[in-house]
Amino acid sequence: MKFNGAQILCKLLERQGVTTLSGIPGGAILPLYDALYESPLRHVLARHEQGAGFIAQGMARVTGKAAVCLGTSGPGATNLLTAIADAKLDSVPLVAITGQVARSLLRTDAFQEVDTFGLTLPITKHSFMVMQTEELFDVIPRAFEIAESGRPGPVVVDVPKDVFLGECEVTDWPEPGRPAPAPAVSQEALARMAALLAASERPVLYVGGGVIGADAGGLALELAERLGAPAASTLMGLGAIPCDHPLSLGMLGMHGAPCTNYILDEADLLVVLGARFDDRATGHAARFCPEARIIHIEIDPCEIDKIKPADVSVAGDVGAVLRQLLPLVPPRERPAWRQRAAELKASHPLAVPRRERGLHPLAFCQALGAFLTPETIVTTDVGQHQMWMAQGYPVRRPRTFLTSGGLGTMGFGLPAAIGAALAAPGRRVVCVSGDGSLLMNVQELATLAEWNLDVTVILLNNNRLGMVRQQQELFYGKRYSASVFERQPDFAALARAFGIRACDLGEAADPAAMLKEALAQPGPCLVNLPIAPEENVFPIVPPGAANTDMIGMKAC
Repeated sequence: MKFNGAQILCKLLERQGVTTLSGIPGGAILPLYDALYESPLRHVLARHEQGAGFIAQGMARVTGKAAVCLGTSGPGATNLLTAIADAKLDSVPLVAITGQVARSLLRTDAFQEVDTFGLTLPITKHSFMVMQTEELFDVIPRAFEIAESGRPGPVVVDVPKDVFLGECEVTDWPEPGRPAPAPAVSQEALARMAALLAASERPVLYVGGGVIGADAGGLALELAERLGAPAASTLMGLGAIPCDHPLSLGMLGMHGAPCTNYILDEADLLVVLGARFDDRATGHAARFCPEARIIHIEIDPCEIDKIKPADVSVAGDVGAVLRQLLPLVPPRERPAWRQRAAELKASHPLAVPRRERGLHPLAFCQALGAFLTPETIVTTDVGQHQMWMAQGYPVRRPRTFLTSGGLGTMGFGLPAAIGAALAAPGRRVVCVSGDGSLLMNVQELATLAEWNLDVTVILLNNNRLGMVRQQQELFYGKRYSASVFERQPDFAALARAFGIRACDLGEAADPAAMLKEALAQPGPCLVNLPIAPEENVFPIVPPGAANTDMIGMKAC
């Protein structure tokens, strides 16, 4: 039976288990949209291609499976670049399919022609340029295999318009692409790790997003309990170990609790699980955990010994490695180390400033946990609100705290929340954003209203680019350049203009009751929460300083 390339691509996506994809049509990709008209695939019409990319990311981050976004040639493809780069740095499996001008027009500067293949090479795991319709049978399964194998990440498939329209006979469909098996683990390395763990008196776990990607949170927690070892998390690792577990230290690094950074400084062994020594986690790398030997388990061999040399390392799936390591690690109490960790927690906690009127934003983020169940999916944008949430919100499950870590992309939160709600129907999704971030992709409120999803947007509104303003206050002599918004919309009225319920906690006689009601009702809602513009995120490690050189809070 004959099919054209667009029909073949739809069928291949269906065979991969894809049910929902997001994008915006345009001339070069219209043949694919024509095929979608008769396909069971559900298409989400975003209002900007970057929004489409982050909608797909929201789906991928919740499910762990590669999600799909679409863009046409030229500006459609370039608008996807930020979401693709974000997925690369945060190890999110993504397949971006872009239309391209017809093959006869390539390299002629035709209307809406850009070198999508060349542009995306540095920010993807792999980029494909499909030059024959028949190539789709190999390229699409390979794209999913690459996106989901090893360290997950984005793959781009660029398809010229005439390749979509080309026909070929189909007798057999290829097998769907599947993740490649994890590499075998060296038994010698396992034995050396077990020996280091047994000899250690002050071990600490350093838990990254790779633990969540490998669904290995339970194994990491078992290792911590066997060792009697406190466990610190990166921003991407929050939720791998429940925040309310006695061994949990929360987030380390630039905005981590003082006790967390001090405990790490005293460690004699650092067990790094699915993390890559990001500068926001380590501070001055040479002064990070200076007394500690290092065990590093990481799926990406390029990340091993890149920043900090390891005494023992394994390039492998952290779950597979821990399953083989745990039987070699006998339980040990280490009461002196646990007592020392408890002392540091008591003497150097994450302090919450008290206010005569209202709540400090950190206190609000802590209190928000009482309004939400552990299964609630929370997304954030990037800035002060993101760090307050990472510090204070009780993340108790993996894949329930979605945020842009490596690229730090403002505008991530709202479309990612849409994707999360599409991937997890029946679960409440809350997007915590800032006014600067929300304006980056505010047009996706129209997408949210159209799909009538159970997403509540909580806007911490200080009329500022808050983190920029804070750094200007602390490190640039209070020279506030381009960090204050002279004009701001009425966000509640703006949400209503999109057809979304809205309320303003700043005008409420009982803000807690208003927030509870907003979260209880089905469908989308925006909650505006005015916060004082001078509020800062503390502690903070100055650029280039060690994690122990934190700038803290004054009176609390």
